[in-house]
Amino acid sequence: MRIDELTQFEIIKEENISDIKSQGYILRHKKTGARVCVISNDDDNKVFCIGFRTTPTDETGVPHIIEHTVLCGSDKFPVKDPFVELAKGSLNTFINAITYPDKTLYPIGSCNDQDFRNLMDVYLDAVFHPNITKYKEIFKQEGWHYELESKEAPLTINGIVYNEMKGAYSSPESVLHRQITASLFPDNTYSNNSGGNPKAIPTLTYEDYIDFYSKYYHPSNSYIYLYGDMDVAEQLKWIDEEYLREYDALFVDSEIKEQKPFDKVKEVRLDYSIAEDESTENKTYLSYNRVIGNSLDKLLYLAFDVIDYALISAPGAPVKMALINEGIGEEISGSFSGGMKQMAFSVVAKNANEKDSRRFVEIIENTLREQVKEGILKESLIAGINSIEFKFREADFGSFPKGLLYGIQCFDSWLFDDLKPFIHLQCLDTFAQLKKLVETNYFEELVQKYLLDNTHGSTVIVAPNPGKNNREEEELKEKLAKYKASLSDDEINQLVEETKALKLYQETPSSPEDLMKLPMLSRDDLKKEAAPYTNIEDSIDGITVVRHDVETTGIHYISLLFDANDIKMDEIEYLSVLSSLLGYVDTDNYSYMDLSNAINIYTGGIDTMVSICPDLRNKGEVIAKYDVSIKVLEDDLPKAMMLADEIMSKSHFDDVKRLLEIVTQSKSRLQILLSSMGNYIAVMRNMSGFSKYAAYQDRIRGIAFYRALCEMENQLKNDPKPVIDKLSDIYDRLFAQNRLLVSYTGNEKLYEKAKPVMAKYLGSLKKESMVGDKSVFVPEKKNEAFTDNSQIQYVARTGDFKDAGFEYTGNLRLLKSIMSYDYLWNNVRILGGAYGCDFTTLRSGETYFASYRDPNLEKTNKVYDGVPQYLREFNPSERDMTRYIIGTFSSLDTPLTPESKGDRSMMAYIQGISYEQIQRERDEILNAQPEDIRKLADMIQAVLDQNNLCVIGNENMIKEASDMFDSIEKLTN
Repeated sequence: MRIDELTQFEIIKEENISDIKSQGYILRHKKTGARVCVISNDDDNKVFCIGFRTTPTDETGVPHIIEHTVLCGSDKFPVKDPFVELAKGSLNTFINAITYPDKTLYPIGSCNDQDFRNLMDVYLDAVFHPNITKYKEIFKQEGWHYELESKEAPLTINGIVYNEMKGAYSSPESVLHRQITASLFPDNTYSNNSGGNPKAIPTLTYEDYIDFYSKYYHPSNSYIYLYGDMDVAEQLKWIDEEYLREYDALFVDSEIKEQKPFDKVKEVRLDYSIAEDESTENKTYLSYNRVIGNSLDKLLYLAFDVIDYALISAPGAPVKMALINEGIGEEISGSFSGGMKQMAFSVVAKNANEKDSRRFVEIIENTLREQVKEGILKESLIAGINSIEFKFREADFGSFPKGLLYGIQCFDSWLFDDLKPFIHLQCLDTFAQLKKLVETNYFEELVQKYLLDNTHGSTVIVAPNPGKNNREEEELKEKLAKYKASLSDDEINQLVEETKALKLYQETPSSPEDLMKLPMLSRDDLKKEAAPYTNIEDSIDGITVVRHDVETTGIHYISLLFDANDIKMDEIEYLSVLSSLLGYVDTDNYSYMDLSNAINIYTGGIDTMVSICPDLRNKGEVIAKYDVSIKVLEDDLPKAMMLADEIMSKSHFDDVKRLLEIVTQSKSRLQILLSSMGNYIAVMRNMSGFSKYAAYQDRIRGIAFYRALCEMENQLKNDPKPVIDKLSDIYDRLFAQNRLLVSYTGNEKLYEKAKPVMAKYLGSLKKESMVGDKSVFVPEKKNEAFTDNSQIQYVARTGDFKDAGFEYTGNLRLLKSIMSYDYLWNNVRILGGAYGCDFTTLRSGETYFASYRDPNLEKTNKVYDGVPQYLREFNPSERDMTRYIIGTFSSLDTPLTPESKGDRSMMAYIQGISYEQIQRERDEILNAQPEDIRKLADMIQAVLDQNNLCVIGNENMIKEASDMFDSIEKLTN
């Protein structure tokens, strides 16, 4: 059947989306008015998404809670957590749900046709026929509930979304960005946090939650998106027959009203918590915000991204430099939000002072006036346009399916005009138009109109408030105690019984009969052979090149890998700082601003980073490389190699002011990550006591690195010479031909064109540099806790199974699925209320358990202790075992971009991982039986017996468990 033969749908518009080599269709379901958007092409990584325009009127987080809860069982699939069952038993390439300020999306992706249909079926039944009206426990578990374990116990509040948002509201950045939106749109839905404010979430009633679902989750308010290589007519016919035809059209008032412009710019102030004894100096966040047109203006949608780059975000950008030169903030950033009905532009100064708020605005506007008068630097505008265009053409979204990101981009316009889902995907002509407009006053006129003359804006100040969280925690405890004291004995008994009933509901597994209703594949549907590596050795003038023969549509991907194994342990932090400096400091022939512009004009990026992996040939050692990676279109390779040579051979470190700016900015950014990625930070910190690999990671992006940055910052202010000398010494040692290994990704024809160009520029590197002995690692185990101002914890437990005499097996990948989507999920997330949990083993032996945004500490640690017993009793059915195996294969067979294919092959080359080895591990997973998992119990017991614990989080919770730690320190100062 052809798409135009469908009787249940009418084609509103057909469009050739040539920029992404696709055919687009806009359809409407005749009976319900459901909107349908199709992007048809030959991509086998198919994507489906159903979305609803959800417009909250308060901050109870009802859209977010519904997003969680509809995936907790439905009419057709009544298991308690089909989302998890799918995650551990599907070949999905993406499965999740996302709450936005104005919409809620349910996207899935898969390369397997049957799996794709299965996922669609579960998701459609979830959104249209969820179990939320049958089991109030779903609302309590995912949203919020009072918890009272006995008549004598203290009354508390728990819930997964509640704890997630307590974590989000612990971050001043989250508070700031939420308040920016609220300040600009006080009269429409954007004034409310769709994710939920933890103070407001417990005011949401079950009845209001059901009413919100009933209003918005109807086909008439739905947006259905299909992408990829499929029989579109067949899929739409099935969607109609299974779901849509049972509904009648309904008017759903979900329109987002446009915010009327302000007569004058607003100023909004709020605060965030820091430690009681912490200084408030340089801790304030300042933001300058303006509303910019609407998201249906495709030219404006891209133009302000370019303005952001040219004026704020690029190295040396005038607004950024004006603020830094005046001492306003440690880091200046710009952002442009094009996904809402009316777009918003912001300039943010982090780690500033409240007293400077007016000067902050004056400096921005004076600088903007100068730019309008003198003209924005054309090279910066062209660099901004080319950078955005390269990313669009490359369409490399990492592990995310292309179709998913295209779909999200469709919603940026589709949500506000039924006929315009594709306008931001047809943008090559817009890029061409913008390039022509560089030669006019177009960009200057935009700055004048939307920034300088625009009163629809705000200045938002988020200032530190010492001890705020502790006071609010105590206030909440008192409020709950007072509420409990007001209850009768019968009411208290009822709360105790409700707590027990919820626990019983959570602990009772879905019935085998219900589990059988979930569709699933079989082991026969799995690919038996692992994806091959493509490592072809070659040589350019004595320098080893490893080529990865991959089709890249005319893009060269080159990694210049310099041996850094002899960089001493106390120098690793400087190596990491070097990766923040190179490409961002002056060179012989370029100022750092001109260098940045040239890189963005001629390449898709030249990036430098420290790359560390365990040395699988030598237990306890690492392979350390300094990676200069280049991606560039075929014709621009000579310019790219010249710029890379400029970075590697001609960089200057004598501009102390510039070094201090970069070190301070790095410290500011890392400060955010230490809390927001506390699970990873805690894991690497804990393993650094026994693992050289983790010790390196801690020193290049963890707590040790943060402390080193603080020391460097002080040194650069007082006596910069030692820092400059150390950086210069490492720089001089690093970039030499005898340290170099080249990774090249591209087809043979492209490589042959690249060889002489690479030879010319790599030949200009010095021939030799003295390579010393490997750095020495001295283990120093310690159980540590680090306190911050968050209201939750990240609890990490680590160890090394090889130190205990065990060997790596493919079944450990299977165990990750079992842990993450069964034991840990049930005990840490469902019963414990944490937002996330993880278990991982490395081939080198390092093993960890970690929780994310966790309201518990000791309870989670006891959950970890229970893993060996769980494994000894592990006895799933054949169907469940097959589910675990399929879910594991899903992570093994994630579709890779051309660049990722090259990176995968190169990592195997460096670590010495053979194809036979990964095939053997794959066979072990495919043929695994329950006894293979039970055999891992002793290994995990040995890991846990090493008793390595690290926690990052709430000060009060950590102090209550102080006997578990050798030391307790503040995470940052």
